[in-house]
Amino acid sequence: MFNLFKKKAEMEYKNITAEEFKKIQEENPDVVFLDVRTPAEVRHGKIPGSANIDIMDRHFAEKVEKLDKGKTYLVYCRSGNRSGQACAYMAGKGFQNLYNLKGGISHWPHKTEL
Repeated sequence: MFNLFKKKAEMEYKNITAEEFKKIQEENPDVVFLDVRTPAEVRHGKIPGSANIDIMDRHFAEKVEKLDKGKTYLVYCRSGNRSGQACAYMAGKGFQNLYNLKGGISHWPHKTEL
C-alpha cells in the first residue's frame, strides 16, 4: 500500500545512521521519535520518549494526519523497511523533516527502554 509513495517521496526524507539519528536528537530538543513497529515489538524495547504509530494498524493514515507537519521526525522500525515506507507516506502528505533510521532499532547502539 505505502510503496506507491516511495518513488515520488524518496528524496523527501533521508536514510541516516544511528549516530546521525542521535546527533539530530541532541541538536533539536523538539524532535519526535516515531516508532512504527507493532505493539508486540515495542514491548521488547524502544528508544526513550518514542511515540508509537503501528504502520500495520488500519488507522495509521488517520493517526499520521493528526501529527504536526512542522516538526522533525526520526522514524524507525525493526530493520528500516517499514519506517522507510512510513517516511515515504508522510512525505507524500506534506511532512518535510523526515529521517529514517537505516537498519532500524537493531542498529541502535544506545540504551532502550521497556
